[in-house]
Amino acid sequence: MSPFTGRTVVVTGAGGFIGGHLAERLVREGARVRGFVRYNSRNDRGTLDWLDPDVAREIEVVHGDLRDVESVAAAMRGASVVFHLAAQIAIPYSYVNPRDYFETNVIGTLNVAQVARDAGTERIVHTSTSEVYGTAQTIPIAEDHPLEAQSPYAASKVGADKLMDSFHRSFDLPVTILRPFNTYGPRQSSRAIVPTIISQALSRDTLSLGSLEPRRDLTFVSDTVAGFLAAGSSSAVVGRTIQLGTGTEVSVDEIVAMVATALGRELRVQQDPHRVRPPKSEVGRLVSNPALAEELLDWAPEIGLAEGLRRTIQAIRESEAPFRIDEYVI
Repeated sequence: MSPFTGRTVVVTGAGGFIGGHLAERLVREGARVRGFVRYNSRNDRGTLDWLDPDVAREIEVVHGDLRDVESVAAAMRGASVVFHLAAQIAIPYSYVNPRDYFETNVIGTLNVAQVARDAGTERIVHTSTSEVYGTAQTIPIAEDHPLEAQSPYAASKVGADKLMDSFHRSFDLPVTILRPFNTYGPRQSSRAIVPTIISQALSRDTLSLGSLEPRRDLTFVSDTVAGFLAAGSSSAVVGRTIQLGTGTEVSVDEIVAMVATALGRELRVQQDPHRVRPPKSEVGRLVSNPALAEELLDWAPEIGLAEGLRRTIQAIRESEAPFRIDEYVI
């Protein structure tokens, strides 16, 4: 029996990429799932609207705003486990509107922490990002690598991480901080590099991209979700920060080559200056050290990059969701 069977579990940011996959998996694990999604007048529930209807109807959806503590309290009422994924995440837009990132990611996380403390929530898993490290100073990056935020988004996530850590130290909040490295897979927004490459490659031979040199540690979404489930059910990682990554790296240029091989076509790249980060803000290299996750969570990624790209290509081919390939989504 799953450790989540019969328990009320909240996923904040359930309408997002990882959040939707996590909510779906929790339903299949027998949890009573409540998904917190940002209110909008269209009743749009994000990626939850893409789920199998039999799964989607098992998710209680609560609309609100992470910055509104009353919304957060309503969503978390009676929950024994909270997976906190809600955040503003698109790095390019953080250059345009940094205030929104700090209000959502820091103040919103403060609301989650305070509600959880006051309600006596049994477990919280807070979502960080590998971007908090900045360009790697040592390879591979371990959990104790210095935090060097190079974008307003990354700075806001450092603030959120430190806030959760302080609540554990000050109030014994039972929180684990998970730090995924560049999750990809089906149902991801076209703002991310893998769906950007694939969606363009499915319709033309010349791709419009930004920098090709940055190197990333790409983790398939089902592996990331497995790490969340392990963290949410293990007492060994309370108060700890744990990375979820493969320990291998690949450049944007190499991703293009792998997609070309998978499609059996030759692809060319034309650089779009609008897609290039400010020089001092570009993170050149991110590669994890998954040893701690393996030791404490018995977790290791199972889906290799070639297979993960194959599955993502298939999903985008079959998707009814539009990808506006001629627009740069920030």
